[in-house]
Amino acid sequence: MKKSWVSGVVLAAGLAFAGQAHADIKLGVAGPITGPNAAFGAQLKNGTEQAVEDINAAGGILGQKIVLSIGDDVSDPKQGVSVANKFVGDGVKLVVGHFNSGVTNPASDVYAENGLLMITPSATNPKITEKGLWNVFRTCGRDDQQGKLWSDYAVKNFKGKKIAVVHDKTTYGQGLADAAKGFMNKEGIKEVLYEGVNTGEKDYSALVSKIKASGADVLMWGGLHTEGGLIVRQMRDQGLKTVMLSGDGITDDEFATIGGDGVIGTLMSFGPDPRTNPAAKDVVEKFRAKKFEPQAYTLYSYAAVQIMKQAAEEAKSLDTKKMAEVIHSGKVFKTVLGDLSYDKKGDRKDVDYVMYTWKKVGDKITYVQD
Repeated sequence: MKKSWVSGVVLAAGLAFAGQAHADIKLGVAGPITGPNAAFGAQLKNGTEQAVEDINAAGGILGQKIVLSIGDDVSDPKQGVSVANKFVGDGVKLVVGHFNSGVTNPASDVYAENGLLMITPSATNPKITEKGLWNVFRTCGRDDQQGKLWSDYAVKNFKGKKIAVVHDKTTYGQGLADAAKGFMNKEGIKEVLYEGVNTGEKDYSALVSKIKASGADVLMWGGLHTEGGLIVRQMRDQGLKTVMLSGDGITDDEFATIGGDGVIGTLMSFGPDPRTNPAAKDVVEKFRAKKFEPQAYTLYSYAAVQIMKQAAEEAKSLDTKKMAEVIHSGKVFKTVLGDLSYDKKGDRKDVDYVMYTWKKVGDKITYVQD
């Protein structure tokens, strides 16, 4: 009797160990899969899916395969928290996302409290890493870095020009606009107009009239591509030649679809185009073979999964806190964006924003690095 009991325990332990050895790693990707910002949701989703596919084909992480869950936050903070809680309930341990800073911020608290490690490809608001959470990282830069570029560009190129500053009242949009405004003001440049507008509106004629009355030569737009495209189109409809300068929130060709030919000449800040990085060549070809152009945050999402894999291998563990310690350590990660390393806050050490101009390239309007 005693011998049978011991054998049963050994057998049960063996089965439990075997189950652990072949357990799946649950990874979630979260962003606006639907809604007005779905173009960016597609970037996050496709980038993460391709990384998961490639890593699983090479044996997974520490011998375990990744199972992907997709969360649609529709760019809404409350929905983002719901997605985060669902991920927790489903046993997800690693998260790529969210897209919007205003969604990432509250979702990150849920993840921190429940042991999930997250890397956002696109949420640039400084508060996200300034909070000091153990689990939060990003493959993108920050709005204070981006805003400094806007200011420096204005000092160099807009001498004597009138500048309007407009934002969409969101964590991202206002944060970026205010960062640029603050740096410009320190340089002695005072804006002729400072306005906030509501996201989701279709008629910006009142704003355009204010821009016209201000005599602004340049419009610094802190916001996303949907509203930005509409504002440009309506400026052109009223005969304004005001040049828009915006940021990473318009980095999708859909901006030109919305704004039409009027977006030609628009200036935009973003990191160096990752599609031109030799480290991304093979992956870019895979995307294009699937008829998906890996713009903007596609490769930033792919890189997030690469970092998670390398952190787990360095830690020799899928314990998320041990993985986070590795990322915070300053270790250099090999990614499709090139070599990346992190500071103690969870920010990249090596970010440099550059300027792009929206141009007609063949029969297509897209952004080209200056």
